[in-house]
Amino acid sequence: MSRQYETVIGLEVHVELATKTKIFCSCSTQFGGAPNTHTCPVCTGMPGSLPVLNKQVVEYAVAVGLATNCKITQNCKFDRKNYFYPDNPQNYQISQLYYPICRNGEIEIETEAGKKTVGIHEIHMEEDAGKLIHDEWEDCSLVDFNRSGVPLIEIVSEPDMRSSEEVIAYLDKLRLIIQYLGASDCKLQEGSMRADVNLSIREVGQKEFGTRTEMKNLNSFKAIKRAIEGERERQIDLLEEGKKVIQETRRWDDNKECSYAMRSKEDAQDYRYFPEPDLVPIVISDEWLNEIKEKQPELRAEKIARYKKEYDIPDYDIDIITGSKKLADIFEATIAICKKPKKVSNWLMVETMRLLKDHNMEAQDISFSPHNLAKLIELTEAGTINSSVAKEVFEVIFKEDIDPDQYVEEKGLKSVNDEGALRTTIEEIVAANPQSVEDYRNGKQKAIGFLVGQTMKAMQGKADPGMINKILKELL
Repeated sequence: MSRQYETVIGLEVHVELATKTKIFCSCSTQFGGAPNTHTCPVCTGMPGSLPVLNKQVVEYAVAVGLATNCKITQNCKFDRKNYFYPDNPQNYQISQLYYPICRNGEIEIETEAGKKTVGIHEIHMEEDAGKLIHDEWEDCSLVDFNRSGVPLIEIVSEPDMRSSEEVIAYLDKLRLIIQYLGASDCKLQEGSMRADVNLSIREVGQKEFGTRTEMKNLNSFKAIKRAIEGERERQIDLLEEGKKVIQETRRWDDNKECSYAMRSKEDAQDYRYFPEPDLVPIVISDEWLNEIKEKQPELRAEKIARYKKEYDIPDYDIDIITGSKKLADIFEATIAICKKPKKVSNWLMVETMRLLKDHNMEAQDISFSPHNLAKLIELTEAGTINSSVAKEVFEVIFKEDIDPDQYVEEKGLKSVNDEGALRTTIEEIVAANPQSVEDYRNGKQKAIGFLVGQTMKAMQGKADPGMINKILKELL
């Protein structure tokens, strides 16, 4: 009988915070930029330069801690983690080992088997390293220090997850919380959210954990899922062959769908941690903590409850809209202008979702303003433009955020609401299509659709289909 195995997974999630400047200096944190242009003596580790802590980093870390039910360490400090690596200019990293800012938290995730709580061991603040760019043509590596000193929080979970599905649910929940707080955009593809996966396996029923490996270089949910499944199989094969799993750090290659060993796992003593001598301890007073608590925004669960109470829209729509901070913001801002929740929800759920899919975009990449969406809804409601013109105009708003009033005026897209002119055109169409008229009178309902289509064509799509139908039925 073959043995049954259980996977045990814990995550270390690094999140780049959305501050305008770095953690210990005033250099820009903006993504992109020519190599080594967002740098200064502090973030390139020049002798004699001294770090100064960015207050906003502490506030974001506390906000994330509160939202993940952590206990906040009101007296905490930084430690120096010593290691030599080419993209680490000081030859040490300022981090937190002994007194992390947040501890003992948890979040609830939805799994196929129902709700599950995943523990958060700690959240600590640290600085990011630079980035090595490997040039295969020249066979050399170049260093870009733009990212060096960008503020990070590292969220360390307990080993509570048992499958790739649970891991994705946990990351999704974490990402939403952090986006709602405005603490980071959490774009995996830009590296502002990165996850290292600690994974071990054990026989079902066994109490002790197996030997774990850590996998790095995971920059999408798909890669994380594949890496977990690949590593699980690799460890089971080793055990089945009577071999041992070695504790090591492995790098996942998503193109080859396999991982390879990078280095055997270090322990804390290898890093020779000691208290950071250039920074004073951080004291978070009760007043400061309360100030941060009062600024906490409405998170997704509260938003869902409020939408159900305030807006008459389906639960499915509420789920999708609140599933993105950007969509929820657009939804609320548009309602504030046009007071039509159902219509706003329809435009977001149907046309916006379609265009996001067509352009391979995420909701957070939306660039149109609630103001212009509200104007478009008002134009349609007033009958100034018909629904097919409205869809056309919305495509332009989606791409270029144009003013719909101006656009409709310039392109001459207003509906012809002059009943006299419309009646004349319809009479001509009826006269020119005796066969369709006869079919309709013989009970073929579809024939009227053809006549409506012909009228719309003659009016260049600028008539109200409802009015055409009404006049046609009177004439027939």
